[in-house]
Amino acid sequence: MKTIQFREAVQQAMSEEMRKDESIYLMGEEVAEYNGAYKASKGMLDEFGPERVIDTPISELGFSGIGIGSAMNGNRPIIEFMTFNFSLVGIDQIINNAAKIRQMSGGQFNCPIVFRGPTASAGQLGATHSQAFESWYANCPGLKVIVPSNPYDAKGLLKAAIRDDDPVIFMESEQMYGDKGEVPEEEYVIEIGKADIKREGTDVTIVSFGKIIKEAYKAADELEKEGISAEVIDLRTIRPMDHATIIESVKKTNRLVILEEAWPFGNISTEITYQVQEQAFDFLDAPIIKINTADTPAPYSPVLLKEWLPNSEDVVKAVKKVMYK
Repeated sequence: MKTIQFREAVQQAMSEEMRKDESIYLMGEEVAEYNGAYKASKGMLDEFGPERVIDTPISELGFSGIGIGSAMNGNRPIIEFMTFNFSLVGIDQIINNAAKIRQMSGGQFNCPIVFRGPTASAGQLGATHSQAFESWYANCPGLKVIVPSNPYDAKGLLKAAIRDDDPVIFMESEQMYGDKGEVPEEEYVIEIGKADIKREGTDVTIVSFGKIIKEAYKAADELEKEGISAEVIDLRTIRPMDHATIIESVKKTNRLVILEEAWPFGNISTEITYQVQEQAFDFLDAPIIKINTADTPAPYSPVLLKEWLPNSEDVVKAVKKVMYK
């Protein structure tokens, strides 16, 4: 095992796959000459050249469409958005073309493409740069959605995404690129659609994903000091979602708290809540609690932003409430 940064895990996954398959290329703003806006493609231009590591104009609609067209013609593009907030400019291409072309062509065309970049808030970046669109993309049939929370998962899942024959939305975080974690030096791939129990427990299940799961870990540590054993599940893949792992955990703990950095209306937490009440209602000893951001655009003020974001204290309070403590 070797300790590397999240950005290095992303770079390694892309480079390793590109060495094996010449149909894979990386395209986006500043991915080449600048080594990536977050240095997640450092050194790749030197290794693969300008035909496979391609800088684009600031035109997400344009380079998303180019990527989709080339995927339909035998290539396997990786399209980087500087942030998924900017993907809204190209969302017509993603939703109406990439996600639908296999069905609409009667299986004559597939679209093996990865759209990757940061999601959700990253500090004081204001309302239009702090949005989580996982539930938007996961709502669309034809797309797979992945949100890793650490370097190990990021590398294994990104390699799987690049090899997948369907379009994959791969969401990262500006605030995780510097995170360090152990990654095997030998090749490995993580199956898409499998959640991971990061911490086993017996009293309550906490489900989360992405960078906000760190608050769940903090909460679990605090709860342990009070004799409460929390099981923490990292979804990793939003669509397809691993309902079975969640259900089995709830059957064991009988309580569920969901932590998600997203607006509270119609999000991933809502879907999990429905699935659990449908498949494991009789096992619940308390109502499910979901913890989300405030139902407003993200504030710029650091004081307001702290209140807007969920934190470990919110998780501790929710767990105590479902345990009637």
